[in-house]
Amino acid sequence: MSVRIEKITEPLTLGEGPHWDERQQALYFVSIQDKTIHKYVPTTEKHTKTSLDGRVGFILPVEGTTDQFVVGVERKFLLIQWDGEDGSKVAVLKELGEVDKDRPNNRINDGKADPRGRLFAGTMGHEDPPGNFERNKASLYKLDSAKDGKLEKIIETVSLSNGLAWDLKEKAFYYTDSMQFSITKFDYDVDTGEISNPRNIFDFKQRGLQGIPDGTTIDTDGNLWVAVFGGSCVLKINPKNGEILQKLAIPAEQVTSATFGGPNLDILFVTSACCNVGKEQLPPSGATFMVTGLGVKGLPNVSVRL
Repeated sequence: MSVRIEKITEPLTLGEGPHWDERQQALYFVSIQDKTIHKYVPTTEKHTKTSLDGRVGFILPVEGTTDQFVVGVERKFLLIQWDGEDGSKVAVLKELGEVDKDRPNNRINDGKADPRGRLFAGTMGHEDPPGNFERNKASLYKLDSAKDGKLEKIIETVSLSNGLAWDLKEKAFYYTDSMQFSITKFDYDVDTGEISNPRNIFDFKQRGLQGIPDGTTIDTDGNLWVAVFGGSCVLKINPKNGEILQKLAIPAEQVTSATFGGPNLDILFVTSACCNVGKEQLPPSGATFMVTGLGVKGLPNVSVRL
C-alpha cells in the first residue's frame, strides 16, 4: 500500500496538539493564535470549531465524558464543556490552576495525558519577534488527580516545551525542548508518574538537520514520529540508536505535531502552521493532513483523568 497524504482542513495560523478520541472516533486539535479548538470526524468529514478567550495550547478529553475537556489557555489550565458543534458556546466549569505567574508573557504550549491519565503540559517563553523565543524561562508541569490535583513543576529552565510521548515497554518518557534542538529520554515510573535520569538521544544540530523538533507521537514498535517545524517533514526515529528510519515529506514547511488515529490507529494525523517568520507560507501550509499507507500503528491517545 502506497503512502497517501490528504489535506482535511483549510489552513490555520498555528494548528497544533492533535488528539485522537477513540470513543468518539474523532480528532481534536487547536489553532493557538486563532484561539480556537477543533473537532474533525473522518467518517463524515465534518470539521467544527469554536473560539476561546485566549491562545489555546492543547485540548484533551476528560475520561468518561463526551463533552468535557481540559485546555491550556494562556497560562491557565481549564476544565471546559463543549458539545463539539460549530461555533457553539464553551462553558468554563473549573480553573485547575495557573502557572508561571512570575512570567506573565509565557503561555502554555503542548500537553498530553500519560498512560494513567495524568496531565503533562509545558509552557514556552515570550515570542517577540515571531520565531524568537525568550530562553530558559518556562517549565513542564504535571497534574495528578490521584494525589492532590495540584500542578507540580517537574522540569525547569525550558524555552519551548514540546514533544511528549511514553513507552511502557521501555519505561520511558520522551520530551522535547524545541530550542535545545534535541529529544530527551527519561526513565518513567507508570505507577507514580515520576521521571528521572534524563539523557539526550537525538540532536538536530549534530546531524545537520534543518528545522526544530516539535510535537511527537509513538508507534507500537516504540519508534518516535517527530514533527519538524521548518523542515517540511515528520521524522520516524528509532530512539534506541537514533537512526532515522523514514522521512515523511509534508506539503507545509511548518509541521507542528502528529498523532495516530482512525479505527485501527494506523492513520497519522499531522498539523501544521502558516506563521510568517520572515517568509510567507502559502497554502496548503497551515492545513491538517491525514496520512495513510504507512504500514504501522500508533498507541491509543489517553484522556485526562480528573
